[in-house]
Amino acid sequence: MRIIHVISNLSPQAGGPPKAGMGMARAMARRGHEVSIYTTNFNGADDLDVPLGVPVDSGGVMVTYFPVHAPRFWETCLPLGRALRADAGKFDLMHLHSLYMYHDRAGAAAARRAGIPYIVRPHGTLDPYIFKRRRTRKAIFEWWFQNRVLEQAAALHYTTEDEWRLAAPVSRNPHGFVVPNGLDTDEFADLPEKGAFRAKHPEIGNRPIVLFLGRLNFKKGLDLLAPAFGRVLAAGHDAHLVIAGPDDDMAEKTRGWLAAAGALDRTTFTGMITGDDKLAALVDASMFVLPSYSENFGIAVAEAMACGLPVIISDAVNIWSEVESAEAGLVGPCDIDITARNIMQILDNPARASEMGANGIRLVRDRYSWDGIAPTLEKAYEDVLAGRHSELKPSHD
Repeated sequence: MRIIHVISNLSPQAGGPPKAGMGMARAMARRGHEVSIYTTNFNGADDLDVPLGVPVDSGGVMVTYFPVHAPRFWETCLPLGRALRADAGKFDLMHLHSLYMYHDRAGAAAARRAGIPYIVRPHGTLDPYIFKRRRTRKAIFEWWFQNRVLEQAAALHYTTEDEWRLAAPVSRNPHGFVVPNGLDTDEFADLPEKGAFRAKHPEIGNRPIVLFLGRLNFKKGLDLLAPAFGRVLAAGHDAHLVIAGPDDDMAEKTRGWLAAAGALDRTTFTGMITGDDKLAALVDASMFVLPSYSENFGIAVAEAMACGLPVIISDAVNIWSEVESAEAGLVGPCDIDITARNIMQILDNPARASEMGANGIRLVRDRYSWDGIAPTLEKAYEDVLAGRHSELKPSHD
């Protein structure tokens, strides 16, 4: 198959969507398919330093970047639109990532013009918690192009059954399939020695590390984590909170919540960490915590499990049932007291925490390796090309 992925950007600051898009593209390339990504050089307030308008080989995937321009909030890129109109007919299938952006309108229009089917991955945007935000602006985009993009898609790509069920009332398209996000597990085969992260942050000392790793974003539950960690300290636990990730307009608010909880001096903000620095943080941590209000999958959760960490997540992280069934961590509602209690349970039971970590490694190996996931994605693509459709199974809850 000749597959083109269209995504607004591949900026590391954007978190899950670029990582997942690149991961699935490389996995399909390893299965012998011809895979390309068309994207922009958007990188938040600035631009990625990448060649423009020429394909670059990235792990067997040909990636072409185009220059973003005003209005930047929409990640507008007319050169991307022109390239899609010219090239869409060279591919068998288009995979669009996320909603409400310039590339959605341009990609879907180019696919329709070329007569090729396209798939849309909402990436949690249709979850009610996210769907209701900025409703006026979204309603304009829906009237302008987004409703049509969803309605005319050959299928919608969800990463969990929960994501599909939550999206169903507003998805405008009954056809879909579930293929989870994954990891290239080779990245976790050779982990750093313990102590490297602590050596860079001597203020932590030998205290157990409670790790939050992700964008500092409104949906991540930092307003729950900060007071919960304060209660952990008040209960007499000598722990240290590490908040690692790029600021998405929540850093100062988070510092305020921590100060109010009496926990700011027991917290380290690292900013964004990648590569070996990120792995070193995961290796040195005692647990990973994500009390998110909405998470269609949670790649950072899978990364933590791949490093053998017990995870504490909310039941709004849509792989919660898999984590719970595998006994790879603790799951609870978006609640301060329960988050605090779960953190203390891990701190008080190191042997059980170790068992959870081992269970998480097995869960990632068995369910969330890209090479293991790729045949399922390949079958979904084949079904789309053959005109075979799947619809949401009735819930038996």
